[in-house]
Amino acid sequence: MIIQLDMQSELPIYSQLVYQIIEGIASGELQLGEALPSVRNLAADIGVNLHTVNKAYTILKQDGYILVHRQKGVVVNPDGMPNLTDDFLKKQQRELRPIIAEAICRGMTKEELSAVLDQMYDDVKMGHNKE
Repeated sequence: MIIQLDMQSELPIYSQLVYQIIEGIASGELQLGEALPSVRNLAADIGVNLHTVNKAYTILKQDGYILVHRQKGVVVNPDGMPNLTDDFLKKQQRELRPIIAEAICRGMTKEELSAVLDQMYDDVKMGHNKE
């Protein structure tokens, strides 16, 4: 899996790492039980601080996407992905609501917004690049 970081982005590096690893799992590029690089190796490979990778891995571990084995290291959770919970749905609504509001303010129709969402869903599922 290739990690692409945007150092000019307003999105923190650890968040970019979290989102890209989740997207890698969603697309099937990363399989359940597959080993991820150690914190030290990933930090060296992508040229960021150890603490940045550690923070991303901590969030992924807390959310149930990865496990840290003493013998195997960091792996994609072999038992499956986290369930759809009320907390996740609330978080998703909080994050989507301002995006929808901005789209409406800019004159985007519900159909146009739905088409964008459909295309992005397919792109993530198929592992296509963002742009």
